[in-house]
Amino acid sequence: MKKLAAVFLAGIMCVSLAACGSSASDDAASTDTQTAAEETAEETEETADDAAAADTEEAADTAASGEVTTVTEGILTMGTNAAFPPYEYYEGDAIVGIDAEIAQAIAEKLGLSLEIVDMDFNSIITAVQSGKVDVGIAGMTVDPDRLENVDFTDSYATGVQVVIVPEDSEIASVDDLEGKLIGTQEGTTGWQYCSEDYGDDMVIPYTNGATAVQALLDGKVDCVVIDQQPALNFVEANEGLKILETEYAVEDYAIAVSKDNTGLRDAINTALNELIDDGTVQGILDKYITAE
Repeated sequence: MKKLAAVFLAGIMCVSLAACGSSASDDAASTDTQTAAEETAEETEETADDAAAADTEEAADTAASGEVTTVTEGILTMGTNAAFPPYEYYEGDAIVGIDAEIAQAIAEKLGLSLEIVDMDFNSIITAVQSGKVDVGIAGMTVDPDRLENVDFTDSYATGVQVVIVPEDSEIASVDDLEGKLIGTQEGTTGWQYCSEDYGDDMVIPYTNGATAVQALLDGKVDCVVIDQQPALNFVEANEGLKILETEYAVEDYAIAVSKDNTGLRDAINTALNELIDDGTVQGILDKYITAE
């Protein structure tokens, strides 16, 4: 009996030890599984971070590797019309403004220096097409006619076309423009819209906004249709003028790039969207445009 009892007890102990061993093994396996999962999550997070970092450096790497070509190696050449404050205008001999600063930030992202070429607004698209400049940045709106000749990047700002009139003008809203002589800047969408709406014979295009506003002051036109921000600057600088409350049109500004240089367009889009996401573009806009 004692031998049988001993055997029986030994059997129970073996079963018990086996059960304990199984539990420890399961715990170890569970721990290993959890550790593997955590490592996988960390690797996934690191992969995402690496991908983000790669995207951030993609534009600059592309430019450095020569995949992005520019008119002059190492330089982003920007065509503009520096008579369009606060987007581009002169301070002494330097061209400054919203577009100049955004272009500088993009150039730095691409590992390039920036050169700005001042020209008539109406010549910018041709200059981009012919390879005289890399980009056209001049408060320029995307429209079907321009898209036939150049590509555009994503938008970086919103523009509003408004109407400037003398303070004693009988023109109270855009509904009163019929039969009025309208001054515009040649080559702009304001010029196109007014010509389509009121006929070429009622629209006088000038080489720049300042000349159009001077024509208004001299009584040569009844009003001027131009973008809102330059309009605010012109009205502030010239007594006796005001801006109508009703807007003429709302549009998006973008950067013109040659259809033959899609690599540059894509690199600029990458850089531009990073600058939008990190608040740089908004900071530049806020610097020049005071919220009402």
